[in-house]
Parts: sequence; C-alpha cells; structure tokens
Amino acid sequence: MSERPALPNGLVAFVKRDCPTCVLVGPVLAQLAKHAELTVYTQDDPSFPEGVPAIDDRDLNVSWHHKIDAVPTLVRVEEGHETERVLGWHRGDWERVSGASGLGEGLPAFRPGCGSRSVEPTLALDLAARFGGAALQSRRVELGEDEDAIEALFARGWSDGLPVVPPTERRVLAMLNGTTRPPDEVVAVVPPDLAPCSVEKVAINAVMAGCKPEHMPVVLAALEAACTDEFNIHGLLATTMGAGPVIVVNGPIRKRLGMNSGKNVFGQGNRANSSIGRALALIVRNVGGGRPGEVDRATFGNPGKLSFCFPEDEEGSPWTPLATDFGAEAGRDTVLLFPGEGPRTIVDQISRDPESLARSFAVNLRTVHHPKLPLAFDVMLAVGPEHARVFAEAGWDKAQLQQRLHELLLIPGRELVRGADGIAEGIPEGLADATLPKFKPGGILIVHCGGGAGLFSAIIGGWVNGETGSQPVLREIRS
Repeated sequence: MSERPALPNGLVAFVKRDCPTCVLVGPVLAQLAKHAELTVYTQDDPSFPEGVPAIDDRDLNVSWHHKIDAVPTLVRVEEGHETERVLGWHRGDWERVSGASGLGEGLPAFRPGCGSRSVEPTLALDLAARFGGAALQSRRVELGEDEDAIEALFARGWSDGLPVVPPTERRVLAMLNGTTRPPDEVVAVVPPDLAPCSVEKVAINAVMAGCKPEHMPVVLAALEAACTDEFNIHGLLATTMGAGPVIVVNGPIRKRLGMNSGKNVFGQGNRANSSIGRALALIVRNVGGGRPGEVDRATFGNPGKLSFCFPEDEEGSPWTPLATDFGAEAGRDTVLLFPGEGPRTIVDQISRDPESLARSFAVNLRTVHHPKLPLAFDVMLAVGPEHARVFAEAGWDKAQLQQRLHELLLIPGRELVRGADGIAEGIPEGLADATLPKFKPGGILIVHCGGGAGLFSAIIGGWVNGETGSQPVLREIRS
C-alpha cells in the first residue's frame, strides 16, 4: 500500500483536459493562482490548464488516495487537513471556499463536472490493487518470472484437482465488492483445523472457484451454515461415507444470479451453480485443511464434493419452498445445507395418479444406503416438474406427500433384522416384532427442480443424522 500523499496547504484543484467543465474553469484557476496559494493536479495532460503550473497526476496516486470522485474538485487545506470540498463548478461555492470574489465573470454560474479518472470502472480496481493492496491481510505468494500461475497453484496443493483462477489482488478486491461486509470480519472458524476464516479469505477462494462478485453473499451464508455444530462439517469430512455439502438456494437471488433450477439442474454448465458450491469446498480445503486422503477419509466420495449447489424452481412448484419448511419466510434469500451423496434418478413413466407415484417413490427411498437400515439417515427428494404435476392435479400438497411416504415406509422389523433375506446387515434381532419407519419425522426433505420434460425425480441420500451426524442447516443470505 503506497503512502497517502499529503495535500499542500491552501487551495487544491483536481482537473483533466477531457472534461468540458474543467476546460471552462481554466481561466478561473488562472485567476485564483494570482491571488491565493493554489496547487493543481492534472489527471490526463501535464500541460493543462494553460498558464497554470500543474502537478502531473496521470498515475492517479493523489486522486485515488484523496477519493476524488469528480473533476473539477476544489479543496481547501489548512494545517495539513482538508476543511472543505466543492465538486463541479458553482461560482458561489468557489468564491466562498477560496475567499475570492468576481470569479469566472461571463461564465455560467453552475456546471456539473465529470467523473474522475480514478473512479473509472476500467481503472478503479487496478488503482486499488496498486495503491491499496496492503489493505488485504493475506500472505502474498511471489511466483517466479517463468512460473505458470495455474501450475503453481496445483503444485502448492490449493486446487481441488481442476484448474483454479489465480487470486490476484485485483480479482480479490473485485470479489470483495460483492459484499458490504468488511474484509477482516471473521465469517466462521473452519474445521478441521479450526482456522478463522475472514471475508477476505472467502473472497480469495471464491476467485479461485470462478465466482463472480455477486455470488459472494451466497458463499458467505453457505460457509456460515457449514461451520455450525448442527451441520458438523468436520464429521462429514472425516466419515468414510461419500457424502458432502449440498447447497439449496431459495429466494429472489436465484434469478438475480441466473442460477439454473431447470434442465440439467445437477449437472454442468451454469456458472453460479458450479462456482458457489466449489468455493465452499475450496474454503474447507484451503482454510480448514480438509483435504482428501488426510482428514477427508471418504472411501468413494462423490463428484458432488467438487460442487453441489442448485436453486429450487419456486416459480414452477405447486408447493411452498423448501426454505419455509425450516422457518424462513417465503421470498427471503436463503441457503440450506444438506449432507448428501450424489443424486440417483427415479424413473416412473407410467404413474398418473398420486398413490401409484408415491409408492414408486417409496420403494426407491427404502433403498437409501441400505433397504434394511431404518432411521439413521435423512433424504432429499427432488421432485421433477412432470411428477410434481401428478400430485398437484390431484390436490396433494407437500405435507400430504411426505405423510404418505412415511406411511408407505413403515417396515416390519422381521424384514430388517440381521439375517433376514439371507443378508447379514440389518438391525438387532430384538426388534423383529417392531414396526420401524425408514426415516425419522421430518427426515424427508422435498425440493422442486429439474427440466420440464421427463417423468423423473431424484434422490439425494443423506449422511448419519442426529447429534453424532449432521442436520440440515438454513442461513439467510445477507449482502
């Protein structure tokens, strides 16, 4: 970060030739120079204004440090401190600030100025990186002149196996513009290393993941949800099962970010879906130390551990949004984190009544992780639009479908005990006379998404639920 240059005492003006109002006030500056202590900084042409000695500020160092938003700007400085500032040309204000009278006779009394070069969109981030980069607290890694940045990030272990975007100061500063939260604010303490993660660290990993600045609030909310005791990201990493964080987005922000809730909803091709989920995974890896083969002990894992993020299709849904099932008001921007495996498709091309389709769902849901293991796992049921229409036309709301699924998934203990059907896996023999539900109350989460053509739905099996496992966690997205 370059040192903030002090302004000299007296009157200080900032101008550029490429500004009609600055050209207009050129004679006024010449007047002031004869009667007052005047210093002029010119942003684009050292010879402008004519007849007035000017300091070359084409590198915009002084303009940037003193937050010059428009030109001309006239500043009064007393004992090294700015006491007053005027933007544009206004005869009365210039005469008051300068103490001079009769300025600019024959000129219009008022003219608005132009934007300062230091705030031009194409320059602002470069200037922030050049002059204010030390405001970023993260350690800088210097690369050799011939070193390839992407390969260097691979070599240092900061990638998830795919190329990442080098997090230059300019890119990180741009990412930080996506949130109003200060860069040094600690968002969460990230397991397994219990490392404090600031907004700045989130921004660095969001850059690497390919996010846009407007994705930042979603990534921040997802990280907050992941690092709760209820979600237990440490346990989710350390388990040998293959589950990982699944992010479901609700609220108007889905549309603002252009997220995909339709065709290929769980697949590739949408930047927001892919990069938001990837950013969370990179933060857990790079800040929290959750690396595969180390703390991450999954036997198989699943491709969703690279990124598994999607929005609900609220507009096409016959039901209330998933977030409202967890207490959110409809229309609020939220993320819900669910500990899930990769999705599996349910195929039912023939059922046209809700009872038949519910039974199709139930026989598939019973297989989550193992048909003989009840109560241990939750599940997310992603109902596609054509299947949802079957229930909607019959008047079934979400609660009715969930209730019927629970009824259909009440299983006699004799089918579940160890040894039943010649399968050693199962529950203790002492429960043979019991009737057990496949899922605990509230353990079937229903979300509406997917393409409008195709009689398909999908199952996302959960990890162990309860205090020793992971629970779905909702967080509101804030800017």
